[in-house]
Amino acid sequence: MSTIEIRHRTRFHYTGEIPTSYNEARVIPAHLPRQRVLTSNVDIAPVTWQTSYVDYWDTRVIAFEVLRPHRSLTVTATSRVEVMPEYQPWQAPDWDEIRSPALIDRLAEYLENTPATEPDEELAEFARETAARHEPGETARRICHFLHESVKYVPGSTTVHTPAAHAWTERSGVCQDFAHLAIGALREVGIPARYVSGYLHPNRTSAIGETVSGESHAWVEWWAGDWLGYDPTNDAVVADHHVVVARAREYADVMPVKGVFTGADSELTVTVDVTQVA
Repeated sequence: MSTIEIRHRTRFHYTGEIPTSYNEARVIPAHLPRQRVLTSNVDIAPVTWQTSYVDYWDTRVIAFEVLRPHRSLTVTATSRVEVMPEYQPWQAPDWDEIRSPALIDRLAEYLENTPATEPDEELAEFARETAARHEPGETARRICHFLHESVKYVPGSTTVHTPAAHAWTERSGVCQDFAHLAIGALREVGIPARYVSGYLHPNRTSAIGETVSGESHAWVEWWAGDWLGYDPTNDAVVADHHVVVARAREYADVMPVKGVFTGADSELTVTVDVTQVA
């Protein structure tokens, strides 16, 4: 078990003065059986009005408005979270259970691919061939391992709007692309899969109390009688250094900060500082 503190700062700098902006932030870690949020605070500057609610995907959202002229906007989320390793029994249901009408009906939203997750035919064929030889749990692990071996992690090689098929063609991407690729391949063979956004402590050898530079992270969960987490970017089971913020169909459902404004262009700067405190 680990206790991790995260400071996530998002800053928009506008090229000119804008009169108003309307925004949403999804930056508060989730309360889960394996994850206890000890403290959480979100500071927004400037802000005129704000409220919070839980969205359709069970994510805590802060909605806020800035109703006066401004040239920048900063959202700083600071949280301390106690995280336990995720139990991974690897006893997935067989294909008959995975493809049963009752399960398909219940988890239909995690079975349909979107333009962001639709796999390239080459990757889809690999998934189908793997599923023909292995049970669902082993199929899922082999798909994630295949992606880890086939695609290079290259910061800046894609954007938040890059579809999975393009990342596969280029054989490069970031954690968001690895998650979308895995989700698309899993759904291709009928395994319900969802996108997880959160944070990852990047250096497990750092000393207790040492602050290191991190970033937002993404991984995947698939259905195996329960949701099981796997990090295809690192080809690893989700552990006590992964902190969950939100889970949904794809990145567009869980964007950390998004909004609407007019009157200028913007430059985005994001910093994430991660400290293991226990």
